[in-house]
Amino acid sequence: MIDLMNYFDPLSIEEPPFPYFAEKARFSNNIAVHTENSPIKNLDRYKVALFGVPEGRNCPIPGTIKAPSGIRRQLYQLAKIPGKLKIIDLGDMRRGVSFEDTVAGLADILVYLSGKEIFPLILGGSSALALAIDKAMRMLKKRYTLATVDSRIDYAGSKDTPGSLSFLKDIIDGKNCMLGHFINIGYQTQLNDQQVVNRLKERHAELVRIGEARKSIHLTEPLIRDSDAIIFDMSSVRQSDAPGTISPSPNGFYGEEICLLARYAGISDNLSLFALFDVDPDVDFREQTTGLAAQVVWFFLEGFAQKQYEAQFLDVDNGRFTRYHVTLPDVGEDMVFVKSNFTDRWWIELINTSGESTFIACSQEDYMKANHGEVPERWLLGTRRG
Repeated sequence: MIDLMNYFDPLSIEEPPFPYFAEKARFSNNIAVHTENSPIKNLDRYKVALFGVPEGRNCPIPGTIKAPSGIRRQLYQLAKIPGKLKIIDLGDMRRGVSFEDTVAGLADILVYLSGKEIFPLILGGSSALALAIDKAMRMLKKRYTLATVDSRIDYAGSKDTPGSLSFLKDIIDGKNCMLGHFINIGYQTQLNDQQVVNRLKERHAELVRIGEARKSIHLTEPLIRDSDAIIFDMSSVRQSDAPGTISPSPNGFYGEEICLLARYAGISDNLSLFALFDVDPDVDFREQTTGLAAQVVWFFLEGFAQKQYEAQFLDVDNGRFTRYHVTLPDVGEDMVFVKSNFTDRWWIELINTSGESTFIACSQEDYMKANHGEVPERWLLGTRRG
């Protein structure tokens, strides 16, 4: 059992220079903060643990070390989140002597919080820290689905490439790989090696181009809902909305869209980890990027506060769900769709040879396709993944 006090430095939260809200209406009323006078204790009462990892090594731009404090400064100026969600800000993690030490320490923290059933919200730091997420999953012996919201698929082949641009290769090609499925939302064709894209698709990864995601952004919700861990790279946002990132691009998501994706992550009842990486305050403009990153966090938490736990009850006949059977000649069996009567979310039920059911998140559009004789891509991917 680890002692979190040995892993985190306490915070000193300053009053906002221009308080827009009365004290009771501020975000600070949602959260307990680890300070010198208020040590970490009684974690069992909290649902979410927010913490920073000020680590800039193994990244081409070390300015990401300043991101957690910059994001936090903006976050604490926002409004209170409705509801009674209990959140604790653990502070900033102490960096290890080496980058590998930081990864090991972060993995220990994630495993500890998992044992406490406390949801970790990581403010990075660079996306090289994704290696700690994978290490934690291997320690937990958990086969998992990873989703990234990123303009680049970080699977670079060169040994000299920084970890923030190659972590996916290290995860997939590493020993004892526990990554069962990979999803990317928002990749840009001109920024990626087509051979890498083809290779990942051959492994049944779900890769959604930025144009496709923006055209029907609500169709990304089932992908996020089926994920165990999600990484938001702020470089996925267009430079005009987020100039302070490690690899800005003139194309990408708008600020409103990245916040909507964060809310989709918040309402997911399968997700067990949220991380936000690759903000570089050194090249930011009037704290525009840290401000947007703070709003991404806020919308995630706002969604989390309204989460409806449904996945565990999908095979229970309790009146909450409606089942629809669709017969497709090419499939040879009924395709079963399950709709929540409360949230209007959809799933596809897959039954294995032992008669056990698994459920794949889908959209109403998938159901409509099946009704028109077309096999939904989500069903195909689900059957291929077993």
